[in-house]
Amino acid sequence: MGDEETRTGSLDPLLDSFQIGKVKLANRIFSSSHAPGYNTDGTPSERYIAYHEEKARGGIGLTMIGGSSNVSVDSASLWGQLNFGQDRIIEPLSGMTERIHSHGTAIMCQITHMGRRNVSNDGDWLPTIAPSSIREPMHRGWPKEMDKHDIKRVIFDFVAAGKRAEKSGLDGIELCATSHLLDQFWTPLVNKRTDEYGGSIDNRLRFTFEILEAIREAVGAELLLGIRMIANEDQIGGLSTEESREIAQKLAESELLDFMNIASSSLATEAGLSKAIPPSGTPLAPYLPLAASIKETVDIPILHATRITDVSSARYAIESASVDLIGMTRAHMADPHIVKKIKEGKEERIRTCVGASLCINRLHQGLDAACIQNPSTGRETFVPQLVSKVKDKSKKIVIVGAGPAGLESARVCAERGHDVLLLEAQSQAGGQVVLAARASERQSELLGITQWLTSEIQLLGVELRLNTVAETEKILSEKPDVVITATGGWPEKPLLNGGEDLVATTSEVLSGEVKIPESVLIFDDHGSERALSVAEYLQSHGAKDIEIVTPDRLIGHDLSATTGPAYLEMLYALGVKLTPDHRLIEVKRDETKIQAVFRNEYTSTTIHRNTHLVVVENGSSPNDELFKELRESSVNDGVTDLEALRIGKAQPGTKNGFTLYRIGDSVASRDIAAAIYEARRLCQNL
Repeated sequence: MGDEETRTGSLDPLLDSFQIGKVKLANRIFSSSHAPGYNTDGTPSERYIAYHEEKARGGIGLTMIGGSSNVSVDSASLWGQLNFGQDRIIEPLSGMTERIHSHGTAIMCQITHMGRRNVSNDGDWLPTIAPSSIREPMHRGWPKEMDKHDIKRVIFDFVAAGKRAEKSGLDGIELCATSHLLDQFWTPLVNKRTDEYGGSIDNRLRFTFEILEAIREAVGAELLLGIRMIANEDQIGGLSTEESREIAQKLAESELLDFMNIASSSLATEAGLSKAIPPSGTPLAPYLPLAASIKETVDIPILHATRITDVSSARYAIESASVDLIGMTRAHMADPHIVKKIKEGKEERIRTCVGASLCINRLHQGLDAACIQNPSTGRETFVPQLVSKVKDKSKKIVIVGAGPAGLESARVCAERGHDVLLLEAQSQAGGQVVLAARASERQSELLGITQWLTSEIQLLGVELRLNTVAETEKILSEKPDVVITATGGWPEKPLLNGGEDLVATTSEVLSGEVKIPESVLIFDDHGSERALSVAEYLQSHGAKDIEIVTPDRLIGHDLSATTGPAYLEMLYALGVKLTPDHRLIEVKRDETKIQAVFRNEYTSTTIHRNTHLVVVENGSSPNDELFKELRESSVNDGVTDLEALRIGKAQPGTKNGFTLYRIGDSVASRDIAAAIYEARRLCQNL
């Protein structure tokens, strides 16, 4: 049902307009539906609206809201989804639609029933449903096999949701068939029915067609209707590329759809989820060829969004006619003003997504989405994307340490209009990110964070002095109004009964201070990517016998459903031995090797390992000597008003002398996201 595309004649294909049905999009870039966890009652909160409006303000052609928005009472909201099963969504959604439209951006919403991809012990504690009673490994519940009454009820619910979308003024809706209920009918892995809804592809598609036909009959032609589907389940016994192409062709030929949004890989397992939403270290645009193969098969607009992190990849997708619209979803979490910067010829100032997957990982940890490098994402109401200029007299600000925290502090203070001096002891900016990037290709993408910040402070006129050890006298000679120490931390070793001098830290390994032998044991008491990436580094530098031991129940305890499986796949492929539930208690020499002694966390029994090198990852302790030296000279004794910091307000003012603050790991061992967020909150009102 989609009309032919129309072009603006612009030199950049990404800025060409595009027509879908009766909706004309300003450009070819869209943000795909996702659920960032910003809603609490099934309706769009102000936080959620502001998050999407910022992308519209930044010029995006289409923002798709409401990832996994539920249509039925037995499809619970697990990540703060919108609830299209209730009329009370219409009024607030209408207001949101008006705000998005005011910026010239189209807005659509995804609606779905998640079927077995849900839990029965949340929400209203109702049983989950599926075409057959086959458990999904990800969500682990046993669904009820749907009877004919369930099928009719869910069809009715989809129609009601479509009507609510139409009343809200949305430009369109997208049905989700990526491991959700519709797709569960399609795949032979879940659909074992012997009635008219099982068996042949036509039978397995029957439920979907009944929904589409019912929606089309109930709503006007102006409401666009599309579907998000998997082009290859990548599961043994699941839908192949050929079968998915046949499904796409049947759907397109029905003339019930205005567009298709193509994804890949089943979400039913953690391994599949990691492939469907690939993290750093994986190829860019991995499924663009699959989307292109569907486009060759059908005659309706094709959308696609998977790891399109940079403008070059997006531009290629459109130039090559692989797809009609290209999704830059996580990319817009890193920088919601991508389109605006392209139009202004400032493409080099786009903050590129580094694939850290903090956004999606936090959701699978029961938290809200956040970006590792953009602290304003999801916090637009009190941490604006654009830094405001100082209204009063500018200040002289000295910042010590050019890691993520120090760089962000310098950027924000310079954006405010202050005179900023940044001191760094090393020969390049970046701090611990530079060291971490040496571990592996996947970790090297983190350099994008500090490279962007370094580029920005140079454009903003920050004076960066490298190879400069900051001393109290030197700092005071600058006559600063504000001093910020972002000096990071020192690698921390675990407390042992003996042998602390026999172990090396991951930092010492990555810095090249340690000769790498054939046999290495890594003790990880941190649970992050660091120890796992060091295992990859060790293997690439000659180690052959590698074991990771942790006191946690899982290797990489703090990793979640996308990054965790990717690391496990790598570790298994390298033959790394994985031993959870054991704490390192002692290290001692044993003839030509080193003996490490571990205690089981649950039985207290001990095990011994003989190896050539023991490497430990235990976070860091604050490098705060300079801060302590400066406290006495400061007018605030180095005290940060935590309530003001929490809400992003200005710190208490002073008239004489300099105020002193410390941020990042120089306060306590944390991560990049925490360091950058702390820097932004502190400095946005200095």
